[in-house]
Amino acid sequence: MRDGVLYSLIRPVLFRFDAEKAHGLALTALKLAAPGRPLAFPGCLATQVAGIAFPNPVGMAAGFDKDGEIPDALLGLGFGFAEVGSITPLPQAGNPKPRLFRLTEDRAVINRMGFNNGGAQAAVHRMEARAGRPGVVGINIGANKDSSDRMADYAIMTRLMAPLASYLAVNISSPNTPGLRALQDEGALTVLLDAVIEARNAACLEGRRPPVFLKVAPDLQPADIDAIARIAIEKGLGALIVSNTTISRPPLSSPHAGETGGLSGAPLRDLAQQRLRDFRKATGGAMPLIGVGGIAGPEDAWARIRAGASLIQVYSAMVYEGPGIARAICRGLVKLMRRDGFATIVEAVGTL
Repeated sequence: MRDGVLYSLIRPVLFRFDAEKAHGLALTALKLAAPGRPLAFPGCLATQVAGIAFPNPVGMAAGFDKDGEIPDALLGLGFGFAEVGSITPLPQAGNPKPRLFRLTEDRAVINRMGFNNGGAQAAVHRMEARAGRPGVVGINIGANKDSSDRMADYAIMTRLMAPLASYLAVNISSPNTPGLRALQDEGALTVLLDAVIEARNAACLEGRRPPVFLKVAPDLQPADIDAIARIAIEKGLGALIVSNTTISRPPLSSPHAGETGGLSGAPLRDLAQQRLRDFRKATGGAMPLIGVGGIAGPEDAWARIRAGASLIQVYSAMVYEGPGIARAICRGLVKLMRRDGFATIVEAVGTL
């Protein structure tokens, strides 16, 4: 409660800054803070996905910590896991600014960042420096915009990052790199995942290979969903992350509504919820799902878990609710579990 009240006082000042500038200030503040240790949570919130033990199901989605600068600070805020990236083989500046927009009236964000990041080698050094620290840190990998061989980019990133990651998240669903979403097509996806799995197996000894998660778009047709679900199961992926930002535009009130890019936040909630249900049905419950998109509080998180998500992630909600969002959701989940008669979070997955 104190976190929420304090942030409500600070937020008007932050919102006077350009959205990308404010994001940079938040990263700087977290970098300057003493490195946090993962917080302790009630055992009822613990879960296991793809052989990884998560202390609670609330994660920070990729995009907030693009270069892997503050994963331990995020864990110290109460997140059960942090996903850094997307990281590409070579540094790239991303798309021209401005490219990040708050839609305050809609509690939403539009971004067309374009995988801006400092490249693989800088991220490798940071991940090597935190080796041995506790906490689940996934690494989200992507391809360079001007790459002549994007399949090779993903293989390169896998070889570099697999030994350093709790899990690898293969991002082929950003709308801000032209042509990237074409890798979700059945043939391309099969070839891509074969390359990633081969590179992971070559980079890591058996028994120390991180699971591969696949991040998909919400803007998929039923046939795409069925094909992705089937391939994910056939390839033995650890989980599907459902979903990335949307290029669709539900009714919006903000003057920034017409900006191009991926929409996230509250207006994405219903679409992301439905896609999660679609993938739950398509996989028959055989594949763990991570629910992302429009989750702003405990009730949203609980609805996603009841619909089939073993884990959930937030990002845009941190913009509007502040750094206490993970702890607030965890507290709320405990109450909702008790209200609905569940002893553990695991019992509730896919029950509605």
